[in-house]
Amino acid sequence: MSRQYAIYDVFSADRLAGNPLAVVFDSEGLSDAQLQAIAAEFNLSETVFILPPDNPAHGAKIRIFVPRRELPFAGHPTVGAAVALAERKAGAGSDIDLMNVLEEGVGPVRTVARLVSGSPSFAEFDLPQLASQIEHDVSKETVAAALGIDPHEVGFENHQITLWSTGVPFLMVPVHDLSVAAKVRCDAARWERLAPMADGQLADAYVYCRGGVDHEAQFHARMFAPHVGIPEDPATGSAVAAFSGAVHQFDELLDGHHALLIEQGVEMGRPSKIHLHLELDGGKIVQGRIGGHAVKVAEGSLLIA
Repeated sequence: MSRQYAIYDVFSADRLAGNPLAVVFDSEGLSDAQLQAIAAEFNLSETVFILPPDNPAHGAKIRIFVPRRELPFAGHPTVGAAVALAERKAGAGSDIDLMNVLEEGVGPVRTVARLVSGSPSFAEFDLPQLASQIEHDVSKETVAAALGIDPHEVGFENHQITLWSTGVPFLMVPVHDLSVAAKVRCDAARWERLAPMADGQLADAYVYCRGGVDHEAQFHARMFAPHVGIPEDPATGSAVAAFSGAVHQFDELLDGHHALLIEQGVEMGRPSKIHLHLELDGGKIVQGRIGGHAVKVAEGSLLIA
C-alpha cells in the first residue's frame, strides 16, 4: 500500500526558505512505532500525519512528530496541514477561503486557509491554549554559558528570562540586539542540564531581540531543541504562541488588537515570517491567532503498508 505525502515550506512565501514539513495523507493503520520511524526517515524538524477525525464535524485529526518523539501541538505543522488539506480539497490555484477544525493533542484547533490563484497559500489558526507562565530557577549565568554569550548580553529594556507554555514549554531568553542573537550557539549537553521541566518535557530555548533584519519585523528569534533532535528550528509557531505571554507581560500591551511579525531562521539561511495577532480585553489576552504562508516543494508516495 502506498501513502501520498507532500513536502511544504512553511512560514515563507518562497520555496527553500521557512520551515520544511512532511505531510503524510491517509495515515490510518500505521502504528505509533511506524509514525515515529517515518518521521525519523524524513528527518525534518516535524512530520504531520493526517487521520480521520474522531468528531465527524471536524476536518481531520493530525499527529505531529519530531525525529525523536510526538508533540501535542506545533505551529508550522498546523499551518502546513491546513494549507495541504485545503489545496488537496480545492486544488492549488483556487481562489477560496476554507475553514477547518483540526484535532490535535491539545484539543480541536480552528484553522482558516486562504488560497489565491497565482500566489502562495496562507493559513492561520486560533491558539488552542493561551500562554501560561511557569516559575523557574534558572540563572542568567547558566543560560548565557549554554548559549555561548556573556551574561551581560542577556536581557533588554525590562525583558528578562521567563518560562512560558501553550502545551510545549519554552524558556524565553531576551538578548540585547541582532548581533548577540547572531552569535548564539546552543551547547546541547549544557542545555539539557539546565532546562527546566514543564508539561512533562524539557523546555526548549527561544532566543529573541527587538527588531529584525527585515525592517517590517517587530522581533527577531532563534529556537533550539537539541534534546529532541532539532539543533535549530527555522520557524516555531508554538514558541510564538508561548512568546505572546512574554510580549504582553513586558511590553504592557493595551486593550485592543495587536499585530506582530516575528522573523526566525535568518541565521540558518531559511528566513521565516510568523504573524501573531492578539486581542486584549481587561488587561488580558482573550484571543490569539498565528499565521503564515506555506508552499509545496515536493510530493510522492510512501511504500509502507
